[in-house]
Amino acid sequence: MTRTITPRLRTLVLLLLAVTGALLAGAGPASAHAALTGSDPAQGVVVDKAPTQVSLTFSEKVAMNDDSLQVLDPKGRKVEVGAPTDVSGTTYAVRLRSGLGKGTYTVTYQVVSADSHPVSGAYTFSIGAPSQTVVSGTGPVAGGGAVGGLYAFGRYASYAGFIVLAGGAAFVLACWQRGAGVRALQRLVVGGWLTLTAATLWLLLLRGSYTGSGKIADIFDLGLLGQVLQTKTGAALVSRLLLLAAAALFIAVLFGAYTKREEGQDKRDLTFGLAIGGVVVAAGLASSWAMAEHASVGLQPGIAMPVDVVHLLAVAAWLGGLTALLVALYRAPAETPVEAAAVRRFSRVAFGSVLALVATGIYQSWRQLGSWSAFTDTRYGQLLLVKLGLVALLVGIASVSRRWTGRLGDSAEPVAVAEEAESAVTLAVAGKAGQKRAASGTAKKAGGKDNSAGDAERTAQLARQRAAMDAARQKRLRDGDTNRFGLRRSVLAEAGVAVVLLAVTTWLTQTEPGRTELDARAATSSSAGSATAPSNGAVTLDMPFDTGGTDGKGVVSVALDPARVGGNEMHVYVQRPNGRAFDIPEVKVAFTLEAKKIGPLPVTPDHITTGHWSARGVQIPMAGDWKIAVTVRTSDIDQVTVSKNAQIG
Repeated sequence: MTRTITPRLRTLVLLLLAVTGALLAGAGPASAHAALTGSDPAQGVVVDKAPTQVSLTFSEKVAMNDDSLQVLDPKGRKVEVGAPTDVSGTTYAVRLRSGLGKGTYTVTYQVVSADSHPVSGAYTFSIGAPSQTVVSGTGPVAGGGAVGGLYAFGRYASYAGFIVLAGGAAFVLACWQRGAGVRALQRLVVGGWLTLTAATLWLLLLRGSYTGSGKIADIFDLGLLGQVLQTKTGAALVSRLLLLAAAALFIAVLFGAYTKREEGQDKRDLTFGLAIGGVVVAAGLASSWAMAEHASVGLQPGIAMPVDVVHLLAVAAWLGGLTALLVALYRAPAETPVEAAAVRRFSRVAFGSVLALVATGIYQSWRQLGSWSAFTDTRYGQLLLVKLGLVALLVGIASVSRRWTGRLGDSAEPVAVAEEAESAVTLAVAGKAGQKRAASGTAKKAGGKDNSAGDAERTAQLARQRAAMDAARQKRLRDGDTNRFGLRRSVLAEAGVAVVLLAVTTWLTQTEPGRTELDARAATSSSAGSATAPSNGAVTLDMPFDTGGTDGKGVVSVALDPARVGGNEMHVYVQRPNGRAFDIPEVKVAFTLEAKKIGPLPVTPDHITTGHWSARGVQIPMAGDWKIAVTVRTSDIDQVTVSKNAQIG
């Protein structure tokens, strides 16, 4: 049986690594959770008089430092004076030097949103008339690169560690108290504690570079670490470490003194105390996420944070308990198999956890999306649909597991009968062997030889062999139970889906909520209207694309009107090879004047209707042969960039 178990567990681990790698590769830079909803001067405008300050408005409160907001002149020199100031809670401004000349100025920003995620970007405006600029229009990339990937992996590991730690301990206390003495379960829970502790330290070290420069060398900068400790996220991570110290004491008692207590009032009292302490520590650990992420900002944070704690605890009880049950079914010793009653108790716990997840999940979905259209029109909504599908699949497999659980009791009596029969055979064989040894001993004594020492050694060896045979017999009988084997298979399938579900959930926490994304689009569309210009010509480019995935082939057309220096209106059309319009998840456009080393200047158009995207106020700073690159994404992982050159101005 061991030869068949190991490949299955190895496959599960490989699935975990593959899914994690795919999600980290596809996610790219962490999506902004605070969106830029307005600016003064607005993006792409040409003002007659130099402004005295530049102000940015975000969808929620953000954290800034002295270099978070910069304004650069056409030659790339800083023109802001002093540090940014908080104007009205979500609007931040920086003063500009007096006497600024004509030309195109670039505004760059890099801040941290209230829910702990870095936000960065850039835009341009002009004084008097647009001009050539040496500044790249992309701005700093926060949360991206190698550090962003390492940080995302740390988040995944921290969620996984918490689920295994809290859910595994809950399984032992609530479902199978005999499991406290099973070495495999002890290693599982301790492994969850070690994973969560290591991931928390990992996130603390990475945090400064993740929200700042994104450089590997800055990971071990103690100055950055000191700054992180003064932030809300740093305080949450330190609180998590302190709670993990309490969790270590809980684990020591659970797998130490608790296993040595005899059944009785004392053990029941200790069970109650451990249950209360475990719930308090687990809720505290869950709060370290709720106090620093999505739940802490936006609508109704006073309700959202307790709901988020309940949601995390329900996830841990279900998926962590499922992992513990899987280990118990495969790795529990033959003399201590997991009982059918323990499996039934976990089934009831899992059912209650699913009900809690449904209730809290509905509230969280309403809070983060705000409309039905956000399910399909935003990345957050699309990922949420994937998560809901996985949860439905997990519940379906769990129903199969419940059926196998209900049958376990029916097979108990046949197994017991078989055990008694085989024990009788073993005793009979042992009895015959004893008679032979007695006869042999009598004969040898008659011959004048005393072999009492040899007989004692053979008796001890026979006892060891008999114990090994008994353990192997019990394991063979247990593994031969058809219902238990079926339960193992279904629980293993549940665990596989849970691995993918956890990866999608981690990616979801790094994605801008749908409500925020839609609000930012609306604000951008309304502010862009002031940068239009009369039409005196247009450029249209057709570019075939093939992302390699399903529905990955088509033609993207870019129309720029009036295709001149200054503000332009851009339309993007996506069609199938047969000429029929169709929607894809994302379209991005970038303009680069390679001869002058300007750009790429990114533009993210708004979705208008099926196969049609548009952006107003697209600023072209100078005339030349511009490369227009279009990035087309047809699925979460399938995308391609195509480009053509066009003379503009």
